[in-house]
Amino acid sequence: MRLNPPRKFSNAFLLISSFVVVSLILWNTNSFFKKFKEEERQKMEIWATAQSELLRSPENEELGTLHLKVLQLNTTTPMILVNADGSVKVNNMPAFALEDSTGVRRKIADFESENIPILIDYQGEHLATLYYGNSEVLNKLKYYPIALLLIIFLFGAVIFFFFRTNKVSEQNKLWAGMAKETAHQIGTPLTSLLGWNELLKEEALNPKITTEIEKDIGRLQTITERFSQIGSMPRLEPHDIVDETRSAFEYLQARSSKLVHFHFHSKVESLPVLLNKSLYHWTIENLVKNGIDAMKGKGEISVDILPGNTYVNILISDTGHGIPRKLFQEIFNPGFTTKKRGWGLGLSLVKRIVEEYHGGKIKVLSSGKEGTVMQLSLRIQK
Repeated sequence: MRLNPPRKFSNAFLLISSFVVVSLILWNTNSFFKKFKEEERQKMEIWATAQSELLRSPENEELGTLHLKVLQLNTTTPMILVNADGSVKVNNMPAFALEDSTGVRRKIADFESENIPILIDYQGEHLATLYYGNSEVLNKLKYYPIALLLIIFLFGAVIFFFFRTNKVSEQNKLWAGMAKETAHQIGTPLTSLLGWNELLKEEALNPKITTEIEKDIGRLQTITERFSQIGSMPRLEPHDIVDETRSAFEYLQARSSKLVHFHFHSKVESLPVLLNKSLYHWTIENLVKNGIDAMKGKGEISVDILPGNTYVNILISDTGHGIPRKLFQEIFNPGFTTKKRGWGLGLSLVKRIVEEYHGGKIKVLSSGKEGTVMQLSLRIQK
């Protein structure tokens, strides 16, 4: 059986290969740039020689015509010729004003930083000094490696995000499959429990026993329904957000420690919102349970419903130890948890239920030593 190379080896090989390819491209580009610059230098030296011959032999018409052609052939390299008498002449710089002496000096300084000036002399007599800059082609070539690296970076980023998105999609399918399978597995013993509970009702037992069993069976049915809806778009129906929030809140209040004090407040008596009742209750329960855990089972939990023009905001507050600001976004990532036990799926499921299924928003509104406030926003049904 042939074994695939370890993943770390593959990643290291790809990284080294990419580094080698990029290094070769940069080295080749740099070599080409130097070669092109040398050729341009030779071209400018020829131009300077032609200029020297023309300056010292103005009476030779044939020689002058020949050198004029050489001088006229250079139409790409910007240059400034400073004659011995101080007069200045520019070539291939149509938008440059000779009247601006400060601009001329600044341009000469720029050319000097790009290329060594060429002295035009004849028999020990200084005729002129040629200052020249890089041609347009050379300037473009200078920035070519940067553009190339940017293209490689963007291409790499596209590939990275493609594989990342693909991986996240696969993980979502896996979690959805596990949730549906869990719901399916719970369903079988749940059906059996319903049957056994009916038999117990026929026995001479305290009715409270079967009533409590029915409540727990109902709870298990709710959990099964929640898990079965993960991975598929749930059905939304109009519900009163105040009643549904209070119902989920009071369910946990009745089952929590007396050391936790619950407060519920709403500015309106009722407000219609499109909800999946089961998943919304799951969301409130998750947020309240997280608050109780943050307080280590002792403190105050508050829920406030604040209606707006388009959205209704549900604020869940606790008096726990708070969340560092740098983790405000990270706490919603799958697998992230600050608890010693737990899978880190609670808040990621909450975010998915609120934003993907209900088209709402969820965020950490504020957090500090005095506690944390989570804000859940849902669109009001008009």
